[in-house]
Amino acid sequence: MNELNLAVDLVEEQIVKGNLRWLASFNEIHRNYRMEDLTIPLYASGSLQEKGFLLSRVFSALVTPKYKVNLLVYTYQEFNESFVKKLITLCKRKFGTENVWTFLALVQSNPFDKSVKKMIESYEEAPVGVSAYSLESKESLVSNNALGRGLKKQLRLAEPTFDAFDLPDYVKSFTMALFLGTMMLFTMQLISTLQIFTLAYLPITVMALILFSIIAGHLLYKSQYRTTLTMTTEGFELRKGKVSTKRKWAEFKDATIFITPRRETYIRLHEEKRTFDIPLSRVGLSRKDMYNNIKQILSKKEQ
Repeated sequence: MNELNLAVDLVEEQIVKGNLRWLASFNEIHRNYRMEDLTIPLYASGSLQEKGFLLSRVFSALVTPKYKVNLLVYTYQEFNESFVKKLITLCKRKFGTENVWTFLALVQSNPFDKSVKKMIESYEEAPVGVSAYSLESKESLVSNNALGRGLKKQLRLAEPTFDAFDLPDYVKSFTMALFLGTMMLFTMQLISTLQIFTLAYLPITVMALILFSIIAGHLLYKSQYRTTLTMTTEGFELRKGKVSTKRKWAEFKDATIFITPRRETYIRLHEEKRTFDIPLSRVGLSRKDMYNNIKQILSKKEQ
């Protein structure tokens, strides 16, 4: 059950981080949402209407259909055919079938039963799209309609990846690129007769230098400093720049919250004689939720 709870938390993080914006603009999330006799672990609602800048809002209002969009995540040890049909019927009864899209994400612990697999893959009725994932077999299923395929493409139930833009590291990369560009200009000035730094060319030179620093700094940031975390119920992959580290939860026996002198937050994983730090601040994850989930996973591995 702890692994299923982690799966729900990871879906919530994807919604909050905007990873599902190509499905819809979700702006409200409910945990343990009650629908008739069932409790849905996660329910998110939104629309296709864009809530961004003025031009995107105008385009959205004129072109985008005014559909309401719902996303439900339900977890269970093992689904059966009748229960999946019940969930789909409940979604249609609750949200209707006109001007609405409903995405149903199912996560179960055990491998899929053949009848469930056949039922989901043959389902093609609008307006409900279904995507299902088994934690044990790593198998994914999708309904035979556009909503189901779109949900599977955008919602990463298997290996969600998290990252966050780190301004200090980008500023460092930008400054290094700016220094390098300035040195290049001085070198060109010394070895050529072209007067780059004359007053007539100074504004153009400065603009070109800043543009070069922005582009080169972004490339340097991605290749050296950008931190991403990919998590599964079995382990995780931490990537900083081009350096990647893969570890299994079973390798660790305990976890603590570690705060650096720069007030950055880490989850410190403890082995017998060593520790490994996961930088939560760098990837934009919740300290409390991730700590509780990792502790639950580690305690389960010991049983």
